[in-house]
Amino acid sequence: MRQAIAVKGALVIIPTNTSRALKYPRDKHLYVQRHLVECAFQNSSSSGRAATRFEKTARNYRAVVTFAAIVLWMR
Repeated sequence: MRQAIAVKGALVIIPTNTSRALKYPRDKHLYVQRHLVECAFQNSSSSGRAATRFEKTARNYRAVVTFAAIVLWMR
């Protein structure tokens, strides 16, 4: 999975299991940012649509994500 992500040009920010013998390095700052984004989606009441990606077009998906961010910001 890490190789497939790297081939696409993305950074791998998946933490390794503590019991693994081979540990992969990770950027702690990027992992914290990733965790904040995941928590924001998890805490939002309207994130069900965004998390499951019901919208078929990128424009509609962006609108749902924007709406979820606005609702989260207003709380």
